[in-house]
Amino acid sequence: MRILHTSDWHIGRTFHGHSTLANLRSVLAALAVEVRERSVDVVVVAGDIFDSATPAAEAYTVLESAVSALRVAGASVVLTSGNHDSATRLGFMSRFSGLAGVHVVTRQEQHDEPVTLSDEHGPVHFYGIPYLEPSLLRHHYPDATLRTHEQVLGFVMDRIRTDLSQRGGRSVVLSHCFAVNVPATGAIDAEQVGASDVERDITAGGIDYVPLSVFDGPDYVALGHIHGRSTLSDRVRYSGAPLHYSFSEAAKPRGAWLVDLDATGLASVDWVELPVPRSLKVLTGSLDEILTDAALAEFESHWLSVVLTDTVRPLDGMRRLQGRFPHCVTLEHRPAVTAEPSTDSYAKRVKGQSDIDIVSGFLEHVRNGVGPNDAEKAIVADVLAQVERADHDEPAFDGLAVEPILSEVDA
Repeated sequence: MRILHTSDWHIGRTFHGHSTLANLRSVLAALAVEVRERSVDVVVVAGDIFDSATPAAEAYTVLESAVSALRVAGASVVLTSGNHDSATRLGFMSRFSGLAGVHVVTRQEQHDEPVTLSDEHGPVHFYGIPYLEPSLLRHHYPDATLRTHEQVLGFVMDRIRTDLSQRGGRSVVLSHCFAVNVPATGAIDAEQVGASDVERDITAGGIDYVPLSVFDGPDYVALGHIHGRSTLSDRVRYSGAPLHYSFSEAAKPRGAWLVDLDATGLASVDWVELPVPRSLKVLTGSLDEILTDAALAEFESHWLSVVLTDTVRPLDGMRRLQGRFPHCVTLEHRPAVTAEPSTDSYAKRVKGQSDIDIVSGFLEHVRNGVGPNDAEKAIVADVLAQVERADHDEPAFDGLAVEPILSEVDA
């Protein structure tokens, strides 16, 4: 049996305020082409079908089109709900869609009720584990300790292994979680998880890791939740999302795992590349460098994140960048040269300085070590002269000293 493993479609998600529906449509259409050309029997989608628990009407249209294309291409479809999905909304009419070869698993009691499909070697049991929040699950099983995702998935996998031992045959598990290969030291390295900055934490207090050993048993485990491709073992993998949803994912490939099961179990796993409708790029440099460098022409159609290194923040930087790079969506000012912070009080720093020195020092402070140029000095001198002339026309404030006021402000 040939299986295509994908996940985290996040239908309806925006990218820095821009809709991704058109791009996702094109990628899911390409997925259907791969299904037809590679004679895929089953497509599994491991959670986060939608990006929101209340998806817009157009998001449902995208899902309907994608699933219909996969069925026309010849594959059955098995989907599970993720932490972004509403299990109730996604699972609506699931019993009827199952009759048409689209199996949607969203209810907690379905975790050990497999979708069984057969090939020339016999049955393959697909156990879909919908996203299970411990606080919402534990009252269903009061005799079990279900406080963490590790405990929940350990409990569920024990039930799946028990069911599978009675049924016999090959098996595939779908799960939406943060699974990690815990080293012998027991210390989990966050780098190995491969999460980007867009995966929503699956617990209120932070990430709740699930050890790889929890998934012992099945011939293949199709994981969702991490947006980048990852291999925890030959038989346990993340496919990642079909689109880039963050600049932190820019270097990660987009695609799906092509899994072949033979008569005895897992035979092979290969990577299938999917098209990237609009690539992502992060550019760093001064505004003038980025606007004039001919070598950057290849990125003019990319989604762009720009880090400006100008010492002084350029005026109207985003508008000027979008004149050349229309899909520039984020801008950060990170000066290449920064001033060392001073521990002296403000009164001490300005003591004995002239007015023009004080203004020049302020400009140097707020502009990361760069003081006024000659033209700015002339403007400051002119303004200070006007203030001085105006002061001479007003009644004097006898006994008013500058330093005591500055000392009071510092205090």
